[in-house]
Amino acid sequence: MNPSRVCSAVSLIAGLLALALLWTAPAIAQSNPEAEAAAKELIIAMRADQQVKNVFPIIMQQLRPMITQNNPDAARDFDALMPIALGLMNERTVEFVGAIAASYARNFSADELRQVSAFYNSPIGQKLLDKQPALLQESAVIGQKFGQGVAADLQKRMTEEMRKRGHN
Repeated sequence: MNPSRVCSAVSLIAGLLALALLWTAPAIAQSNPEAEAAAKELIIAMRADQQVKNVFPIIMQQLRPMITQNNPDAARDFDALMPIALGLMNERTVEFVGAIAASYARNFSADELRQVSAFYNSPIGQKLLDKQPALLQESAVIGQKFGQGVAADLQKRMTEEMRKRGHN
């Protein structure tokens, strides 16, 4: 396994996890103790810790082919390292969730955060949270297929254009 690929994959995972949790547009607000407390309540209502734990294995399995490059030995080692990676992610989840809560507290007022918490504690908010892991997985598959289609079209188009310009 190439260490730089693993490092890139871990960076990608962290970015994707943050993106998954920070899907709302930030408002301008200063962090304060009341907002921080409301943000922590929101993060609990959003089940952010569980979302991280649910998304991480999905992302790792999607990165598996890139990291292992169809090498059976690398795939075996990757699979053997998954429990270690999951354990590390679980250990660091509290830190990650705290940082997300602080970000929300800096960008939303305490009242706004309580309103969002009320949504997540409502029946439709609970349904969204229940469906979210499947939606994220389905979205990832859709994104992967979309990306493959765009890449194939782009390769064909670029090849045609290069040939028009006299390149093989």
